[in-house]
Amino acid sequence: MSAKLEIIPLGGLGEFGMNMLALRAGEDILLIDAGLMFPDESLHGVDVVIPDFRFIEANAARVRALILTHAHEDHIGALPYLLKIVNVPVYGTRFTLAVAQHKLIEHGLLSEAELHVVEPGDFVETGPFEIEFIGAAHSTIDGVALAIRTPVGIIVHLTDVKLDEEPIIGEPTDLTRLRQYGDRGVLALLADSTNVERSGRTPSERAVIPALEEIFEQAPGRLIFSCFASSIHRIQIIMDLAYEYDCRLAIVGSTMVRMVETAVAERYLDVPPGLLIPPHDVPRWPRERVAMLVTGCQGEPMAALARMATGSYKQLRIEPEDTVVLSARIIPGNERAISRLMDHIYRRGARVVDETTKRVHVSGHPSQDDLREFYRALRPKYLIPIHGDYRRLCRHKEFACAVGFHPDRVLVVENGQIVELDREGARLSGATVPVGRTFIDEAGFEEIEEFIIHDRRHLAEDGFVLPIVVINKTTGELEAEPEIVTRGFVASENGEELLDRARERVLETIAAADLDERTDGAVMKEKLRVELKRWIAKQTDRHPMIIPVVIEI
Repeated sequence: MSAKLEIIPLGGLGEFGMNMLALRAGEDILLIDAGLMFPDESLHGVDVVIPDFRFIEANAARVRALILTHAHEDHIGALPYLLKIVNVPVYGTRFTLAVAQHKLIEHGLLSEAELHVVEPGDFVETGPFEIEFIGAAHSTIDGVALAIRTPVGIIVHLTDVKLDEEPIIGEPTDLTRLRQYGDRGVLALLADSTNVERSGRTPSERAVIPALEEIFEQAPGRLIFSCFASSIHRIQIIMDLAYEYDCRLAIVGSTMVRMVETAVAERYLDVPPGLLIPPHDVPRWPRERVAMLVTGCQGEPMAALARMATGSYKQLRIEPEDTVVLSARIIPGNERAISRLMDHIYRRGARVVDETTKRVHVSGHPSQDDLREFYRALRPKYLIPIHGDYRRLCRHKEFACAVGFHPDRVLVVENGQIVELDREGARLSGATVPVGRTFIDEAGFEEIEEFIIHDRRHLAEDGFVLPIVVINKTTGELEAEPEIVTRGFVASENGEELLDRARERVLETIAAADLDERTDGAVMKEKLRVELKRWIAKQTDRHPMIIPVVIEI
């Protein structure tokens, strides 16, 4: 029987976030990344979204290892939940695993986890797979591309990588090593689709320095910077400029504090002497000599920046003449939250600078010219676009075909579909594995069932109606007039009239019931629910949740 490899995306294709991929060769499975996604506003009470792990649960005994490519949440955020299902060896670079350790500590899993630190140039062999870790520049530090030797050929996994020739921290992407693999022959390249619609080349992290220098020179008051806590290059730039312009810098927000402490402990961040001050010392310094680095660049309502903008964060507030720099891209779905945040900042007399007004952010993902260079270096037989919504996966195929790939050699795949590779070629097998989303409440690290999300959405959109009746359980007679309580439902001018008519409908429903029905609380609840649901829908064209309360005495 000829050798065969299956590539199975479990998250991150057709969406942004939850990046996770499985490679299966015979009875052996290798996992790459275990990311999460942050919920949109329709997922009430959900803190994070992770991939559905049913495929992994069903094949737990076959999983040999998990490889983490870098420290972003959309690649490592689901790690603790995965390890609760299958505790396999985890490989990642020093910074990536240092960040992951904090998550494992929160979940009480660190002592059980088998973590292995690797560096660019290292090889790991597990089952039929041999993985080389190749240095890769990105918006965070210590990322890697992967060259994976499999029974059918070499697979290169290249996501969250750009050609930054002078990164602030670390080495450039190792294009020389990628070319060497291209010379050997690459069967398939799995390549990032995030910026495939952007022409040119993704700028270096150093490209933000001139705009940030200008802001330091011209700002009349305090400077407040917000970026992703994992953007260690950006944090180093801000620290260096604050020191150059004789400012003191306060780190505000638990996530930012933890990430900075981790990067300092691992000797990636170089903090100038005397630069940092505690947040409570900010008011003691002249306004023109103090800056803050805060969490909340995506408008998260409980993050430090949003609370400072609404006046609810300890002793720190956004004040007139402050300059707030949002040094991050807008993650799709966060537009409204960031717009509200900016409104709050402006209402307090401050100014906002973001990537639409100055180059205060650059992407960490490859644009078209970066992709061309990767194609030339690797010369893969097949290309599989990954890391992007379905539009970008398709645009990636269009772009690749425009620069020389044959359409049959570019496979657009969705989560759960299986790409089959063997000596004959590559194809979609037609089979699928179960995929989806799992909703998590981080207060107790518990899964939230789909029906609970549905109920919450129902309540948020249409409110609820609570008819309350008191019935004698012996005679079936009403012991008091029915009451109706509503929340989020009646807002029209004739609301009281509508509720009066609803009470009449309740009385009619009870009167129409026979004695056996009236003396059975469960039956009466269902009759009231069905009748009121129909009646309210007919009268208002709305569908509130009906929750009857039948008190039997």
